[in-house]
Amino acid sequence: MGKVLYRKYRPKSLADVIGEDQVVSTLKKSLESKNISHAYLFVGPRGCGKTSVARIFAHEINNFKYELEDNYVDIIEIDGASNRGIDNIRELREKVAIAPTEGKYKVYIIDEVHMLTKEAFNALLKTLEEPPKHAVFIMATTDAYKVPVTITSRAQVFTFNLADFKVMFDYVKKIAAKEKINIDDDALTLLVKRGGGSFRDTLSLLDQIANFGTEKITKDFIVQTFGLPEEELITKLLASYTAGDLAQISDILKNLFNANVKAETIAEELIDAILKNPEPSVLKLLDHLTNVKSPFAEAKLLVALTTLVPAPTTRPAAPAPAPARVPTPKVTPLSTPVAAPKEAPKAEAPTEPAAAPTIKAADFNWDGFIDAVEAKNNAISAQLKKTEHQFDGSSLHIYPLKRIIKTIIERPNNRAIIVSVLEGVKLEIHDVDERLEHNENPLVAKISGIMGGAEEVEKNGGKIPF
Repeated sequence: MGKVLYRKYRPKSLADVIGEDQVVSTLKKSLESKNISHAYLFVGPRGCGKTSVARIFAHEINNFKYELEDNYVDIIEIDGASNRGIDNIRELREKVAIAPTEGKYKVYIIDEVHMLTKEAFNALLKTLEEPPKHAVFIMATTDAYKVPVTITSRAQVFTFNLADFKVMFDYVKKIAAKEKINIDDDALTLLVKRGGGSFRDTLSLLDQIANFGTEKITKDFIVQTFGLPEEELITKLLASYTAGDLAQISDILKNLFNANVKAETIAEELIDAILKNPEPSVLKLLDHLTNVKSPFAEAKLLVALTTLVPAPTTRPAAPAPAPARVPTPKVTPLSTPVAAPKEAPKAEAPTEPAAAPTIKAADFNWDGFIDAVEAKNNAISAQLKKTEHQFDGSSLHIYPLKRIIKTIIERPNNRAIIVSVLEGVKLEIHDVDERLEHNENPLVAKISGIMGGAEEVEKNGGKIPF
């Protein structure tokens, strides 16, 4: 096929740009009115077309014909990731004063501008404050929050978005037809989904799968080629998480890893499944799944799925305190039968959310404690579930996994709620860096050992030894 697809079908004019109608419309109006700003900031996720539009716009304000391989001395591209120091920007400031050679403007395209150092930003700011009339800066970034407000405030900001599914599907289907790539709609749907709204990524996937030379590209072929997990397994994995079935989670992940499905891919599929059906029981997983990446991506995925299982399904001992309170109402009918009807409701009261029991030192168990706190405040119990604990007979030691958790449960009102369910038990909330010596979850202990032993993980090729 010659040139790779994402380069072959890269837009060469603003009219060719797809899915960014608002951005394109505004830029066209500025060209028509010849009202060109000295600085632009293009913001958006990777692969959404920021750099392509920057190049097109740089050519069109100078009336240059745009070809991908052309090279005009008045259009200078700078990679902010590799030219991020103050010396690089000082050199730019020295050259920006030189008048353009061929066009009306000297255009500087600074990609990944957020990578500049603080000193480099300060140097760039001086140029943006008093730019030469012939200078135009087009900056692009995936992380707008890393760009100082002093820079942002001196530029016209344009926000780019990833293409929605229908736009991308129709676009790629036309390209497949032009390239005579035989791909069915189910396969194309999966391909577009994997591309995540990025034109570059989606066309790269199409290019890659087409090069396998199969007569017809089907959904099953894509799943096998890219090592994607089956939807049923992702659904089953989420169900196992909700049910608190640690053994089942371990088995599913083991099978997926053995099938060469990457932990990052599993995490992406889980996130997608949760977003499609955002049940409260799995929402807490989202934040942790986004952290599943190298190094030790497999370990991070397994820890996320096993240490954050919903508490209600992991408390087989929770009903234990109830029998200890049952004898009290049963004794009353023997001595004073008339009182029996009045006493019966008292035996059931602890099961009602409004009547949170207190936990005594002699009867302390963690699950019963969580139940009692949850009956008073769901938000506080949710934070307590993200901690480790140790009970020494008289004191309950809480070990938060993150500083924000410690901050929340230590707030006076929140601490008061926790203490209110403890009877004769002292509460100690420790710093985040204090480790709990005894972990009650053997699977988590196993994972902690693996993550702590780099040599063991390395022997297994970076994979967890099940």
